[in-house]
Amino acid sequence: MSDSEEKGNTGFWRGLKTGLGKTRGRLAEGVGNLLLGEKVVNDAVMEDLETALLLTDVGVEATGVIMEALAGRVGRRELNNTRALHAALKTELKSMLAPLTVPLEIDRNQKPTVLLFVGVNGVGKTTTIGKLAKYFQQQGLSVMLAAGDTFRAAAVEQLQSWGAANDVPVVAQHKGADSASVVFDALNSAKARNMDVLIADTAGRLQAKTHLMDELVKIKRVMSKIDASAPHETLLVLDAGVGQNALSQVKEFHDAIGLTGLVLTKLDGSAKAGIIFAISQKFDIPVYFVGVGEQLEDLQVFEGEPFVEALLAEELV
Repeated sequence: MSDSEEKGNTGFWRGLKTGLGKTRGRLAEGVGNLLLGEKVVNDAVMEDLETALLLTDVGVEATGVIMEALAGRVGRRELNNTRALHAALKTELKSMLAPLTVPLEIDRNQKPTVLLFVGVNGVGKTTTIGKLAKYFQQQGLSVMLAAGDTFRAAAVEQLQSWGAANDVPVVAQHKGADSASVVFDALNSAKARNMDVLIADTAGRLQAKTHLMDELVKIKRVMSKIDASAPHETLLVLDAGVGQNALSQVKEFHDAIGLTGLVLTKLDGSAKAGIIFAISQKFDIPVYFVGVGEQLEDLQVFEGEPFVEALLAEELV
């Protein structure tokens, strides 16, 4: 990363670098060895690197793609030492994440732009919604929240707390109310008040998984009665710590309702942040935001290049 690039991403860089510490530490056993002098690249070095990638949940498929590309360069004698291999690894990882680096854009002519948030319990979905409400406010956008997770009383209270703290209106009903009804009311209200953005929370657990997916399909259907184009974004929130299980979550939600974007949270507590590379090989779905802590500023716009620079930072001890 050039001086100008790093300067432009100072806040992102620092927070991400700190947040990725556990994953970076696990990678150090394999990738860190590439930095210990300019050693010859041999089979043992390549095996250490492959193991390190697998241990951080880069996944078998993505690891295979990475190692094949690097082995090809070694075979062509393009990589003379481990320093060169480390640089080549950065290039391969950045290339892998490039398709995921797509900004979330709010159409200011579309009022409201509706963001439907989905995800299992415990991933930080409701907290993410609260942080994004503040993020959009800072862009000069008016925001309304829909407390559609009526299955969990604490979720409604948590969203109302976020709304009160940031002067954001929250549409809610009693615990156990019909989630689609809450979202329907919220969309009507957002349109009447000419709001820029409506963010709808949803349940992360019902009595059965099929019931949850049916409920989400119902919410989308009800929205379309008011606005045929809604929701404009359907975002899945993923806990980075679940590793390969994240792939099955993406598949299930995408098959059921069609995802348009991902938010990867809890990177600061995970040694498995490599899952983002596994996702890149399986799905053509952008990652809009990453979470590296509890503070508002710890939810950051995802950028592939700074992510890889933070992951492979040379201060590995």
